[in-house]
Amino acid sequence: MGIFVRDKKFYQLLAATAVPVALQQLVTAGVNMTDNVMLGTLGEIQMSGATLANNFIAFFHTCCMGLGMGASVLTSRYWGMKAGESLKKSVILMYRLVFFIAVSFSVLTFAFPREIMRIYTSEPAVIEAGIDYFEISVVSYLLLGFSLTTSLILRSVGRANIPLISSVLAFFVNIFANWVFIFGNLGAPRMEIRGAALGTLIARVFEFLFIAVYLFCFDKNIGLRLENFRMQCRDIWPEYIKISLPVLVSDALLGVGNSAVAVVMGHIGAVFVAANAIITVVQQMSTVVIQGMSQAGCVITGNTMGQGKTHTAREQAVTMTALAAVIGCMGCGVILLLCDTVIDFYHVSEETKLLAKELMYMLAVTVIFQCVNSVLTKGVLRGGGDTKFLMVADILFLWCVSIPLGALAGLEWHLSGCLIYFFLRLDQILKTFWCLYRLKTGKWMKNIRPSEEKAFGARSL
Repeated sequence: MGIFVRDKKFYQLLAATAVPVALQQLVTAGVNMTDNVMLGTLGEIQMSGATLANNFIAFFHTCCMGLGMGASVLTSRYWGMKAGESLKKSVILMYRLVFFIAVSFSVLTFAFPREIMRIYTSEPAVIEAGIDYFEISVVSYLLLGFSLTTSLILRSVGRANIPLISSVLAFFVNIFANWVFIFGNLGAPRMEIRGAALGTLIARVFEFLFIAVYLFCFDKNIGLRLENFRMQCRDIWPEYIKISLPVLVSDALLGVGNSAVAVVMGHIGAVFVAANAIITVVQQMSTVVIQGMSQAGCVITGNTMGQGKTHTAREQAVTMTALAAVIGCMGCGVILLLCDTVIDFYHVSEETKLLAKELMYMLAVTVIFQCVNSVLTKGVLRGGGDTKFLMVADILFLWCVSIPLGALAGLEWHLSGCLIYFFLRLDQILKTFWCLYRLKTGKWMKNIRPSEEKAFGARSL
């Protein structure tokens, strides 16, 4: 078996799925960068407060990604099988779980904002800034959960362009609203960090309405309508739990792990938090292509296996892994190229800039491994249904290696920022070799059965 598949249709399908996702991720990175730059003009306290508050919101985001990606493993497979009723039931089950989790996060954020911020930092000024951000953003969980999970499902049935359009439009809405409310332009009150939260909320409302109108009024691939929410889904529940629950647990643990990393950084100090906020944006920008390929890998693998072409799915997996390594090297170059330019955008102290530059160099090395394991863990292995194995991998390397060593390096050993960051990202390196071995064995290809075999009219990918 060669490294690269000799099938033009495969590359066309890969591009058609990955490019819209990559562009959407680029837009998201642009929004985050603009928020940070705008808040950075107000000082490190407000920038750090918003960053740490968003780390908790990012935990919810990760849980939704788990639910959405778990459901998309099923929907992409059912799309390949043309099992329409099973596809709808998977989506409805996903929405019910998203609603429960969104309400839970809203209640926690409303009732305990100070306690949440104290988890991340002990600096009183940063805590107060984070509370201000929470007071506005508390109502955005349900909007974010619906938009995010629906975007993942639409991609699994060949409609990746819809989430892209909504994100691009929401990007401009967010930027304009931030400009108005952060700085008090056009006669609006100067709200500073609360203005950033309000701008994000307005963008969330717009994105929610755009996707909801398309899904329930125009979409024909899923064919979901409001009356379908009364469907009985018990027959598909065992299959949904078997595939989706490990993805949810894995991504939730990843979200908790990222929060734990943020806790370590927050207790090191506002300078480390601000420096990490700067390089996080660069990391997002340098990996947008691989994020698109990861989600495309999940969709394509599920669709191909749903058609019964397991040998083809394995060949495609090898090709996508090789492409990920190439893209990782390119991402490394992008980081080194943009390093000084991006840091100079921020109005922060020289100490923060120097630390950000150190972390940037370490990021340039680790991003190669991140690209390869992202395509494996979030893409082909997940699309093949190997979700339990991936859950174990996340627990083993993140919780047993990176977080303990990162905490010791930063809070006990007081090592340099570069070494602290290396230990916090060590799981990316170890998981890469672990998953490459799994890919070689072929044990990642699992069978998934629909609750019924009734075909539906939409065409296969």
